[in-house]
Amino acid sequence: MHTDSQHYTVGIAGAGLLGRLLAWQLLRTGHKVTLYEAGTLSSPACAAWTAAGMIAPMSEAVVSDRNVYEMGLYALNVWPQWLQALGQPDLYQARGSLVIAHPQDNAELHQFAQDLRYVVPDTEHYRPVNGQEIHELEPDLGVAFQQGLLLENEAHLDNRALLDHLAAEIHRLGGQCIEQCPVRVSPGTVRSAHGDEQFDWVLDCRGLGARDRHPELRGVRGETLVVHTDEVRLQRPVRLMHPRYQLYVVPKPQQHFVIGATQIESEDRSAMSLQSALELGSALYTIAPAFAEARILEQGVNLRPAFMDNQPHITRTEGLISANGLFRHGYLLAPAVVTQVLAEMALGAPSPFAHLFTSTSGGISR
Repeated sequence: MHTDSQHYTVGIAGAGLLGRLLAWQLLRTGHKVTLYEAGTLSSPACAAWTAAGMIAPMSEAVVSDRNVYEMGLYALNVWPQWLQALGQPDLYQARGSLVIAHPQDNAELHQFAQDLRYVVPDTEHYRPVNGQEIHELEPDLGVAFQQGLLLENEAHLDNRALLDHLAAEIHRLGGQCIEQCPVRVSPGTVRSAHGDEQFDWVLDCRGLGARDRHPELRGVRGETLVVHTDEVRLQRPVRLMHPRYQLYVVPKPQQHFVIGATQIESEDRSAMSLQSALELGSALYTIAPAFAEARILEQGVNLRPAFMDNQPHITRTEGLISANGLFRHGYLLAPAVVTQVLAEMALGAPSPFAHLFTSTSGGISR
């Protein structure tokens, strides 16, 4: 990151993925940072905590657009560099991802491949695989899978360990972290129950908590299961094509697996329904019958902040920058968004995707 001769005081509202990454980057180059979090850093309520941590530009391109794909390719280059700088390169696994379907649902797999070719006509980084190749890639998958697609340049990371290491590094570098402290922001000012604090820059990364400034934000519900079993080993994320959903299974350390499928246009934060739990569990069982004895450790429900176009927005006025709307693409889009926020502060070159973000010189003052 470019080092500017002027060191700023920066207040960051929200200690989710964007807030922690920005705090870490700024502290590395000598800026003074105060990070505010409405909850706690150790068990945050942010979507980044319940996410699966996939860096999957091709998988997401099929259900989004070319811009998301291009920003995802950027993320594949940036994440290894950041994790090396953080001293945690092993949190990142670049083994691709595997897309499969049961024989009766092969039409869904073929449609996925066709849609992918439309968005990404260059097939250099993905290829079809047959039953034997699937077994060689993932021996513990069920024997029924005879067709698949290997997306070779996708990756995944240990998102919870990443968030924990970022928090530890922020403390080590002298960042001030104020937990259980909801805030409101305005240019140069963070307001909390403790009073007003003045900064050269305020960065608003509150997700849905920023609706006081961005009432157009909406929450999109996501549901996950976290299970443990010693009977199944996966080397990479596996996506199961189905007529009603795309289920994904992502391996985590200690033989934990994160399973998710749907995005629901609802802001309901209540616990997972029995129907959702049964569908996720039964689909997981069909991927590998040995999952039948897996133990459910956690049912995760969270809301992803999104604008109507499902694209990230960055808005800037002097003394205040808002970054929000990562939708379901948090780990995929965060590198481009963080790079652009730093550029808005004149602390680095603009992101290659600066033209994609909504950036204004005006703003709401409250």
